[in-house]
Amino acid sequence: MLSIHDHTTTSADGTVIAYDRRGAGPPLVLVEPAAHFRGSSAFDGLAERLASDFRVYQYDRRGRGLSADTPPYAVSREVEDLAAVVAAAGAPAFAYGFSSGALVALHAAAAGVGLRALALLEPPFQAEPAEGDSAFTVTLESLLAAGRHDEATTYFHRSIGVPDEITDGMRDTPAWEAMVSVAPTLAYDARLSDESSHRLLERVDVPALVLDSSGSTDDLTGWASAASRALPYGSHRSLPGGWHGVDQEALALALSDFFGTADRAAREVVGRQR
Repeated sequence: MLSIHDHTTTSADGTVIAYDRRGAGPPLVLVEPAAHFRGSSAFDGLAERLASDFRVYQYDRRGRGLSADTPPYAVSREVEDLAAVVAAAGAPAFAYGFSSGALVALHAAAAGVGLRALALLEPPFQAEPAEGDSAFTVTLESLLAAGRHDEATTYFHRSIGVPDEITDGMRDTPAWEAMVSVAPTLAYDARLSDESSHRLLERVDVPALVLDSSGSTDDLTGWASAASRALPYGSHRSLPGGWHGVDQEALALALSDFFGTADRAAREVVGRQR
């Protein structure tokens, strides 16, 4: 059941998307990574830190948390979901996406959704688009179709390179149970990755800051660096952290600085036009 802090908007295909908002200032939408939603968020503490400078919107991606779902899945539908949240927030908005959430934000920007600037933490990119479904996606969807959700969640984590000690440490925890509860949506994130390449980045015509963690493996940091170079208005920055995760205070400061600079620049342009 929705709380008094929850709001909903309706995506183009009729899917109800749940979100909340806090703070005051220019709108900033946070886009969760795979297997996360507001009830088990990758942004714990981040939204509160950002709310002093921005009006922060968090939403449950389709099939997760309090948001509904409408099959069949398509990347374009996730773009429409984010577009609906941005419209509710008041376009144009800033967006921060983490991992596959970064891919959603990039697809939205490339499609012309009203985004002023993007910040992206370690988006999982391919140099070239996949020809059809990848072997990873096919295996994952097979496990899910058989109802083997716990096994599919383990397979997803191991396949994307999550260190065994991290995966093993999450087992039998509420966080793991939350991930397994939305395991069918892992196939969505796999398809997002299959359909994301540097060709997508070339169509993003807004400022974009690509972040990585000093504690991540070379594949993740390499993807971040390459993505920043492929973006027409891209920049790159490393932050302190562990594998595929950064210090939340450092992240909040980096986002506030980047989006704050973009907001001031936009205001100056408006002022000169008057």
